Amino acid sequence: MSAISSDILAFSFDGLSSPAIDLKFRKGPQKGEHTLGWGLGWYPGDNKAAILAKDPSARDTASLHGAMQDWDVFRSTVFFCKVRGAATGYTHLETQPFSRSFAGQDWLFMHNGDLDKTAMTRLHFNKSIFLEPMGRTDSELAFCFLLGKIQDYGARALGDVDHQVLLSWFLQLDDMGSADMVISDGTTVAAFYGSQSETTLYYSRVRPPHADAFDAESASFALNNPRDTFRTAVVFSSTPFRQGDWKKMQKSQLIIARRGQVVWTNKKGEAQPQPQQIVHEQDGHLQGVVVPPSMSRGPVTRAFVDQQAQTQQLSILQSLQQMKTVQHNILNARAQTHAPDGSPLTYRLYDIVHSTEYAYENEVEHSTHIFRLLPVEDATQEVLNATLSLSSEGEDLRYEDVFGNQTINYSIINPYKKLTVSCRSLVKIFGAAPDDFSAQVRQVFIPLAMMPWQRTMMDPYMLPPELPETQLQELMIYAMSFAERNGRHLMDTLNDINQTLYRDFRYRPGSTTVRTTPFDVYASREGVCQDFANLFICLARLLGVPARYRVGYIFTGANYENKIQSDASHAWVEIYIPYLGWRGFDPTNGCRVTQDHVRVAAGRNYLDATPTAGTIYRGGGKETLRVQVTMNEVFV
Repeated sequence: MSAISSDILAFSFDGLSSPAIDLKFRKGPQKGEHTLGWGLGWYPGDNKAAILAKDPSARDTASLHGAMQDWDVFRSTVFFCKVRGAATGYTHLETQPFSRSFAGQDWLFMHNGDLDKTAMTRLHFNKSIFLEPMGRTDSELAFCFLLGKIQDYGARALGDVDHQVLLSWFLQLDDMGSADMVISDGTTVAAFYGSQSETTLYYSRVRPPHADAFDAESASFALNNPRDTFRTAVVFSSTPFRQGDWKKMQKSQLIIARRGQVVWTNKKGEAQPQPQQIVHEQDGHLQGVVVPPSMSRGPVTRAFVDQQAQTQQLSILQSLQQMKTVQHNILNARAQTHAPDGSPLTYRLYDIVHSTEYAYENEVEHSTHIFRLLPVEDATQEVLNATLSLSSEGEDLRYEDVFGNQTINYSIINPYKKLTVSCRSLVKIFGAAPDDFSAQVRQVFIPLAMMPWQRTMMDPYMLPPELPETQLQELMIYAMSFAERNGRHLMDTLNDINQTLYRDFRYRPGSTTVRTTPFDVYASREGVCQDFANLFICLARLLGVPARYRVGYIFTGANYENKIQSDASHAWVEIYIPYLGWRGFDPTNGCRVTQDHVRVAAGRNYLDATPTAGTIYRGGGKETLRVQVTMNEVFV
């Protein structure tokens, strides 16, 4: 094998980008050895048709630079770049990357290494006249072999092929020699590093903010186009760049990337973190209570009622036993003691104290306040006790607001300089079986199909915040990157957003205010729980998915990374899933809402669900605020 090997560079961006790419030509140890020729492939405007630019005899990239300056269509989510190793006699036909139209779209392919062409010819049994190699290289033969396998599989895109099956095809090629390969259908990029490779292959996930330039021995690139400020990319390269975190691929490793994210790999330690699943073994679940049927009117004794109820229940059971098929459905979720797999569903009990203290420079003569501090009472959450204490007397008006929150309107007319509001709650959170997505109607894809009256009811949770159009366009590109790389599958897209915000955004207390917009958080890549919730809500609504803001508490004894949030109320997102209902996602911790979360108030945004709010009509002056929350699990 020559001391000079080919250099490959491939990009998978989350949105349309125009990287400034420079491919470097390296000299070999022997006199006269020099890399020759370059090739570049991309999908302009994210269309199905690819453009290839090649110069098979170039000894530098002067022609590449000149061409790039004139390319108005050099904007894509996928880029393939190749500098060929020392060889002569290659023409445009044998210069990589290769492109071939298949299943209604162009496919790109690159290979670095040498394969046994005789063995490859025997392996390539697909005799389709559309999959015959045009050149004389082993690389194009491998390309045709893979496309033939995809055709035989009945797939039209890489995302349609089972990951393990795709890996098995690459392993067949791996037996034929060195097989460092990258293939793309314009949406998905699959990179394989062969077990017999004598070169290296690195990868990295490049996230904003970007360095001025990324430089390596084989190439350099920069994301200096103003439109690419917030782009994220998975990059594969023959050599590591000096900037960023680059990992060397393992032998026989396959990495599948889509829209700037690694979606699968076969090697341990490289998979993306999964949502945390919290399991507790304390089994203290209460059994359900049978409600007696309504009785006929007239005075009766308690013993008579019990006897009549038992008689009617026995009659119903006897009737059910006579049926050939009986399906039992537990309607009260609190009475369900076991999941379908037989695992116990336990409840957890929390003692929560939420105290807020206001101190003022001058006496407040008149003020009104709104308190939303009572936890939700529903099928999986039960409030055993809740007490609200205030340091100043006033008139209270209790009601349920338009979002279903239990609310207290409190008016104070006696002067005060300090107001303390304290709510203590004892809340039981019941375990629930995992959601069942086997039903076809729950396998929902974006955009959601909703009836007109459903959309009317969800309108308050469908409108994104009023931001400048340019900012919403940028956020829309970001939101669509999640949908596209997950095949527009609703749950996969939502879980991806949840995990990405947790992984890519830094939890930094004090970095934002209540006036911070979702775009501010997106641009800075930092914030606190309410910021991540607001950004998640904005992305979901831009995708046409109903989302609302939820305020409550989280028990950080489950060893969550962001423990500081236990010092105040917590915020997360609830998404309306068709044929399921509202389901919680916590982007601050990258998990689904389970028994560690206690739900209090919900609304379109923070203002609708804020725990405490008020207006001072006279007096006050400078205000000092102190909030403290303690949450302890109670074992009985």
